[in-house]
Order: sequence, then structure tokens, then C-alpha cells
Amino acid sequence: MIFTAFPVGFFAGYFGIGGGLISVPVLFFIFETADVDKSYLMHLSVGTAFSITIFTAFVSVMTHRKHKAVDTNILKTYGLFVIFGVLLGTYMAALLNTKSLVLFFAVVVYFFGGYLLLVKQELKKNKKFKFLPRATFGFISGFISAPMGITGAMMNVPILRYFGYPISRAIGSSAAIGFIIASIGSIGFLTSGFFTKCKSSFKLRFCKYSCFF
Repeated sequence: MIFTAFPVGFFAGYFGIGGGLISVPVLFFIFETADVDKSYLMHLSVGTAFSITIFTAFVSVMTHRKHKAVDTNILKTYGLFVIFGVLLGTYMAALLNTKSLVLFFAVVVYFFGGYLLLVKQELKKNKKFKFLPRATFGFISGFISAPMGITGAMMNVPILRYFGYPISRAIGSSAAIGFIIASIGSIGFLTSGFFTKCKSSFKLRFCKYSCFF
């Protein structure tokens, strides 16, 4: 954990990400080694990664804010619909089993990895970031990020760049959006995990009661 903590924090600050792309796979293998129940292995990894990401994203936001690289205005619309996306994405993740969640994580990572390698990043100075695209991209960003335990920087930075943001401001604003995703996502996974545990406990007691009779 100590060995992997430094690169997570470094990349969080350098790229404006929360580090979930690194910490989720690492935590998955750590929990797997610790013989955690496989039925919720990935869910535990994602939820824990979100909790860690709150701190890395907060430090990242404060650092970029000192350099005036955070556009707080974008949070009023884009950030709001990110919250809606995270809530729905967290609910979807709770319904998936570990294998499905791992598959979702892998497919999205490879897709965006290929996209970032092949796409030509051009600055669109005349492109206006109006309400409809803000709401749409915000919701999609939150919805995809939630089941993966990431802050959505690999989506938000290219999106903000496309709509005319300079790279430093795109990274700083993405970090602020990522803090929102991490905060809401961690609460969502904590809540869904609590209700899942209560549901499982109820089923166990019910089965014992039925077997007794």
C-alpha cells in the first residue's frame, strides 16, 4: 500500500485525476489476497478508492486553485449534472456482480486509452460551452465514473479542451469536478454497501428461521 500510494498521489496532482485508475486495480488485488468475499470484491475496491480519492482530489483542487486554474463557474451546471450521473451510476454498480463490474472497468479504460492515443486535440476557441452540452457531458461523465471509482479526468479534460479551455485550466477544473464525483461516489457506495449488508443479514436470519421450522 505504501509503495503504490506515492504514484497515485503524484498522478492525481500532475494530471488533475483522483488516481482511481491506479488505486482500483491495486486495491482489487490487495483485497483478493486478503481473501475478501468475491461477490463484492470490486465494489469494495471502487468504494474504497473513492474514499481515498476525496483527499487526493481536494489537495489537487487547492493546488490548481492557487494558480487560478479552476473555473468555479463550470461547477454550477456541469458539476450539478455530474452529481445526477454519479447517483445513477452508483445504483447501477450496486446491481452488477463483481465480474460484470470488472468487465465494465476494463472496457471503458481500453476505450478511452485508445481514444486519447488516436484523437487530435485541437483547441476550439469559438466553441461555446452552452447549457445542453454541459448537462449532457456532465451526466455522462458522472455516470461512467461512478462504477469505475475514478474522477472522470480522462473524459473531462478532453471535453473542456474541446470547448476552448487551456490545458492548465482544463486540468484544474477537472480536478474540482473530480472532487464532487469522489465525494458523492463514496457516499453512494457506503450507502449501497450498508443496505446490501442489511439485506444479506436479513436473508440469513430468514433462512435460519425457516430451517428451524
